[in-house]
Formats: sequence, structure tokens, C-alpha cells
Amino acid sequence: MARAQRRRSEARWGRRALLALGVALAAWIGYEAWTWPRASELTARPPRTTAFIERYRAAERAAGRNGRVAWTWVPYGAISPHVKRAVLVAEDINFFSHQGFEMDEARRAVARALEDGELPRGASTITQQLAKNLWLSPSRNPVRKVREAILTWQLERALGKRRILELYLNVVELGPGVYGVEAGSRRYFGKAAADLAPAEAAQLAASLPRPSRWHPGVRSAAYQAHVARILQRMDRAEFLRRQI
Repeated sequence: MARAQRRRSEARWGRRALLALGVALAAWIGYEAWTWPRASELTARPPRTTAFIERYRAAERAAGRNGRVAWTWVPYGAISPHVKRAVLVAEDINFFSHQGFEMDEARRAVARALEDGELPRGASTITQQLAKNLWLSPSRNPVRKVREAILTWQLERALGKRRILELYLNVVELGPGVYGVEAGSRRYFGKAAADLAPAEAAQLAASLPRPSRWHPGVRSAAYQAHVARILQRMDRAEFLRRQI
């Protein structure tokens, strides 16, 4: 008798636990749906801010600083073609031909990570990087990567390629507190992004992997070598002129 009562009690607790789990899951899904970014809203207007900018501001304020950033939005036509070409050869040379994901490069990144005994890094397309910069965090956890993949898919379907590239060039970090190619050009070269020469464009593009440490004016040998590689790739990527 006591054993039967115990089993019934355990069954009731099991049902309650499942019910609570179901309610929690439904609440989480509802929250995600309610707060999920709308890629289509970026069709004709720039973002008011980005997740990476807000993260930088929060860190600066926590350190007792004012949290100001340099960020000036400019349209696609006000960005030098040299900058576009430099960024494409540095980050995603097949940008105009893929649908947001570069599977061959991803496989190579996984293979390199397995050889090094690390988690995969790199291999992100410009669209994936844009999704991360706009709405996510630098975290490499699996949930964040799933969100990034969904948002990448939505960006590719809601926006044209040039609009995606325009957004990316305007929000990407190019040094501590410096966001977008216009702010970067003004900060490091004292001129508009429309007026950048190839060598200057390569210096900006070379900042992208490590913007807090790599940017124009830095004497790092590794950074300078990356600038030289980008210039070489720019010379070989004449086909990009027709696409940008």
C-alpha cells in the first residue's frame, strides 16, 4: 500500500515537473519570438545602435569612462571602392556568390581547429559577421551560433548584397571605440571614407580580425604583414570591381 502511494506521489511530481518545464519552454520561445530582430527593418534605414557598440559602452562606463564611440553612417556610394575591395578580399572574397554561408571555408576551419585541438574559429562570412555585430555577442557557445545562422539566413533573404555590405562597412569595429569605415577613415587618416587610397583601405581592412590591437598606426609586424597580404589580394581580385 505504502509503495503504491509512493509511486502515485512520484508520478504526480513527475507530471508537475514536466508541466513546469513545458511552461518555461513556452515562455522562453515566446520571449525569443517577441524580442527577435527583424532583418527587414534594415531595408531602408540604418540601425540605431548595435550589440557590439552597446557592449563597448557598457564596459567603458563600468570602468568609469564616458562610453563615447566614434560612429558616422555613410551611404554605400560614399565609401571608396578600394575599401570595399580590401574588406572583401580580407574577409569574404566569395561574398557576392554565396547565400550567407561558405561551407568549404567552414570545413577548412573545422579541420584546422581539430589539428590544433581548439574550437573552430574564423570562416564567418560578412553576413554572419554582420548578424553577430548587430544583435549578438562575441561568445562562441552553440546557442549563439544557432541564432547567428538564423539571422544570417534572414539577412540574406531580406536584403540585397550591396545593402548587407553597406551595413557591415558602417558598423564593423576598426579600433577601440571606432565603428564603421567613415569614423575609421576620419580617425586614422583625417579624410572621408570616399577618399581612401588602396594602401589606406588595406590598413583599415587589416584591423578586422583584432580591432582592439590592429589598426592604422600600430607597428605590429603581424599587422603590417596582414596589410601587405591584403594589398596583394586586391591586385589579384580585379573581378570584384564589376561587383561592387
